[in-house]
Amino acid sequence: MQVVRFHRFGGGEVLVQESVEDPTPEADEVLVGIEAASVTPGDWKLREGLLTREFPVSLPCIPGRDGAGTVLACGSSVTGWLIGTPVMFVANRLRQGSYAERIACPVDDIVALPDTLSFAEGAALMHAGTCAWIAMCETMKMQAGQSLLVHGAAGAIGSLAVQLAHHMGLRVDATCSARHVDSVRQFGAREVFAYDEEQFPSAGPVYDGVLDLVGGTVHERSYALLKRGGVLGFLKAEPFVDRSRSYGVRILSIEIQDHPVALQAVAELARQGVWRPVVRDLLPLSQAAVAQSRLQHGDGGRGRLVLDIHGMAAKRTPGN
Repeated sequence: MQVVRFHRFGGGEVLVQESVEDPTPEADEVLVGIEAASVTPGDWKLREGLLTREFPVSLPCIPGRDGAGTVLACGSSVTGWLIGTPVMFVANRLRQGSYAERIACPVDDIVALPDTLSFAEGAALMHAGTCAWIAMCETMKMQAGQSLLVHGAAGAIGSLAVQLAHHMGLRVDATCSARHVDSVRQFGAREVFAYDEEQFPSAGPVYDGVLDLVGGTVHERSYALLKRGGVLGFLKAEPFVDRSRSYGVRILSIEIQDHPVALQAVAELARQGVWRPVVRDLLPLSQAAVAQSRLQHGDGGRGRLVLDIHGMAAKRTPGN
C-alpha cells in the first residue's frame, strides 16, 4: 500500500510517500481501506518532534489522527461488521496513522459512517467531534439553559462545539475571524465577535462556561467573563497564566480519550443531523506536506483539511 511517513523529525521535507506492506488485522481488529484522512495540527507537531513526550512514536512514523473508509477484513474474534461497510475511525499515533491506503484498527476504534456523511465529512468529524463532545459533555458538563462562549469557533473543533451547544439548549456565543462570522452564526451562535477586528465580549461576568481553543491572551481575558463558579475548559494551545483562583472559577484541561461511548455519541449526533462537519479542502495523499504547511502557517480556513486517498472522498460509498 501507499503511505506518507517520516523517517526523522523535521520540516515538511521529511514527509515522503512510499510503498509498504499492508497491515494484517489482529484477532480484535478490523482492516479498513481508507478513502479520507483528516489533517490536524497535531500531525505537523508530531512530525517536528514537538509531541514526543506525549506520543513517543517509533520511526518511521505514519501520521494521521482519524479517517473514513470501508471494512476490508475482520480479525478472528470480530463479529457484527460486514465487508464493504463504510466506517469512521480514530488512529493510535503510536502504531499507525491514517495517511495510508489501509489501516488495522481495534474494533472499538471504529463506528459506522452515517449515511448523511461523505467519507471526507466523516474524516473531518471523527476526532474533532470526539474532542467537542468530551469537552462539552464529559469535562465541562454543560447543561441546557447555561451560557457558553466558544473561542476559535470556525475551526474543526470549535464549529462542532457551537453546533452541539445549540443542540443541547445552551445560549452560545463565539469568537472567530471576521470572514467566518456569518458561518458561525449559522452553526447556532447568538453573538459572534471578530477577533481580527478587535472585537471581544465586553460585559462580564455573563458566562457559565468558556471553551478555549486558542489560549494565550484570549484565555487570560476570558476569566473576567465567567460567573463565579463557572468553568473554563481548554485544549492545548498557546501558553497562558492560570488566574482561576483570583476569579473564583474552575479551569479544566480537556483530556481526549477515544473511548467507545464518545465515538458512538459522535456518530449518533451526525445521524440525527446535529453536526455538519466542514471540509476546508480536499488534497491528494501526495500533497500531505502541503496540507500540513497550510495548517502550520495558519491559512485561516474553516473546518478540516482532508486527504483524498483514492479520489472518492467526496462520495458516501465507494461507488456513489
